[in-house]
Amino acid sequence: MSLISRLKIMASTSSGAAALPSSDSPALKFKVVATQGRARSSRMALPHYTAHTPMFMPVGTQGSVKGLTTAQLVELDCHVILGNTYHLENRPGSELVAEMGGLHGFINWQRGMLTDSGGFQMVSLLHLAEITEQGVTFQSPIDGSAMLLTPEQSIAIQNRLGADIIMALDDVVPTTTNDPARFEEATHRTTRWIDRCISAHSRPTEQNLFAIVQGGLDTRLRQISIQQLVERDLPGYAVGGLAGGESKDDFWRVVAQCTHPHTGLPPGKPRYVMGIGYPLDIVCSALGADMFDSVYPTRTARFGVALVPEGVLKLKNAAHAHDFRPLDSSCGCMVCKNYTRAYLHNVVTRGISSAAILVTYHNIAYTQALTRRMRAAIEEQRFPEWVREYLRTMFPAGDVPGWVRDAMAEAGIDLAGVATDQPAPGAAAAEQKNTHRTRLAPASII
Repeated sequence: MSLISRLKIMASTSSGAAALPSSDSPALKFKVVATQGRARSSRMALPHYTAHTPMFMPVGTQGSVKGLTTAQLVELDCHVILGNTYHLENRPGSELVAEMGGLHGFINWQRGMLTDSGGFQMVSLLHLAEITEQGVTFQSPIDGSAMLLTPEQSIAIQNRLGADIIMALDDVVPTTTNDPARFEEATHRTTRWIDRCISAHSRPTEQNLFAIVQGGLDTRLRQISIQQLVERDLPGYAVGGLAGGESKDDFWRVVAQCTHPHTGLPPGKPRYVMGIGYPLDIVCSALGADMFDSVYPTRTARFGVALVPEGVLKLKNAAHAHDFRPLDSSCGCMVCKNYTRAYLHNVVTRGISSAAILVTYHNIAYTQALTRRMRAAIEEQRFPEWVREYLRTMFPAGDVPGWVRDAMAEAGIDLAGVATDQPAPGAAAAEQKNTHRTRLAPASII
């Protein structure tokens, strides 16, 4: 942390200033160290590591972030990585992982870990799932066998896996579903299931159970879910059910509701927006969210797409064949220091395995640097200026998407001089088609 950041934090907590939110749970100590508007920078002390937020968490579905070793994840300053309960129980099995010291010992990772409950597979594997009050029955994509995942079993598996943060099993409905009764059912079932998860949790002094807010795009149901889950007084909370095909306008409004300073999730607890990984989704931090995860930076890397301040760089494009610049001249990662766009174009187009490794490394370096800069901007009380410069770089013509402008207005960040009054011709129609699921990048360059 810079001297300026320390001085700003000291000033914000000095005599006469309002106390910043915090909470102390048996296995998690959370403290907001600086705020500016709705944005906040925090410290989250977990059993294995003290994470700084806002924070992006790479996804290692089966205990491994594809293309990277755990030593490289440390180099890249990743504070928390994810594993998936459903997939880890299928292979290699939580019993084996427990015998090897839990996920931390199994993958040789001494920083924070979070395991998803398996609830998202109700959406991603819907064709293989049957949901009842008891739980969800999956047909294994490996051998076709049936697997019943109840709230109790999900927690038992996660207790054996041993992650610092474990997620409650929730009833997830795709936001594009046109069935109000199904959303009503899922919202109240999620509350009933959190009580079963709490009762089943056998390691509350070692692992932190987070509840997940549901309710689709219905503000009434979202508010019911927030109220019911907050009453359980858990170490942290997540916003679930997004990244399922809804419009970006719907997306940010749900996040804004769940992070509202007065009627949203508790300001003294960590707030996790699930499945969010596009760099442009900084709106979540501006609105007061702390944690994000997505396969996007690693998955898009395997298709030869690099994240850069201007948007994305599609390395398969022939224009890069004789381009001797690094991916990003402002990036200090080993890829940008040692390899040119021309070289990366060559290995990407030829399908050489090192291509995915190199681009993955850079993309994770980009996401970690992005969140570090966000934290520093909040702590140094220059976050609005940082947001304006970030958007000015990504949208030099001023054609900032309408949903971003609206979200920043909600966050109290003035984009005058950055965003034009009207989007570029054709942008409005394109934006209506731009769903959270299908968008590959915030902006594209050659």
